Amino acid sequence: MAKTIFITGASRGFGKLWAEAFLKRGDRVAATVRNLAALDDLAKKYGDALLPIQLDVTDRAAVFTAVQKAKAWAGTIDVVINNAGYGLFGTIEETTEKEARDQFEANVFGLLWVTQAALPVLREQGHGHIIQLSSVLGLVTMPVMGIYNASKFAVEGLSETLASEVKGFGIHVTIVEPNAYGTDFVGASAIRTQPMKAYEGVRSAFAETIGGDIWGKPEATTGAILRLVDTSNPPLRLFLGKLALPWAKQVYTDKLSSWEEWNDVAAAAHGK
Repeated sequence: MAKTIFITGASRGFGKLWAEAFLKRGDRVAATVRNLAALDDLAKKYGDALLPIQLDVTDRAAVFTAVQKAKAWAGTIDVVINNAGYGLFGTIEETTEKEARDQFEANVFGLLWVTQAALPVLREQGHGHIIQLSSVLGLVTMPVMGIYNASKFAVEGLSETLASEVKGFGIHVTIVEPNAYGTDFVGASAIRTQPMKAYEGVRSAFAETIGGDIWGKPEATTGAILRLVDTSNPPLRLFLGKLALPWAKQVYTDKLSSWEEWNDVAAAAHGK
């Protein structure tokens, strides 16, 4: 059965790939972008099956209007994909207040506004699936990605809590956590801080890390996303890529070891 998908950040990368994959198989897609021209090719190819919406997800009022527009257009919204966001590259000390706030406005508050706008629609329907695009960097960290890490850690906490709050309404929540992919994430869509000489070594090590053979093929993710939206019992979390799980397992093994090593101190701090 055809679904209605509301997806943000559909101008390029995962958002555009996934939007076209839905359209190609016969779904209806309400796709938000900052510049409507980015969807001209899909509009020409898929016609009335696509509803292009110009939207800055950091504008809460505009987000609510966009969701209602999609609801009026399709009559229902089956899947909401919070894909809009970008990467901020720079060490913690290098990051300006504006850079940090802008990162959270897009990656966290934009996602929150879309979620809040969609929930009344999904509750009234008695069904729906909210897919939140996080990252493996919402579970583990890398130097030079600290504020981005923090934004995705926030998405993880928000979305896991949301899942427990809305399951009684027939609404599913899935947190999608890709490892590195060859999108525009490190290119045109990225923001970079003004570098400080003191962190040259840190940045060089980071560049070597991301310069290796770690990049997945974005096109390969479409099958996973289609399967995710079609399953009747979707998972709370889904990695994309083969590198995320081994990395997360190692990091959490180390965390557990540290917690256990200091557990006598932790237990004594309980007070009784």
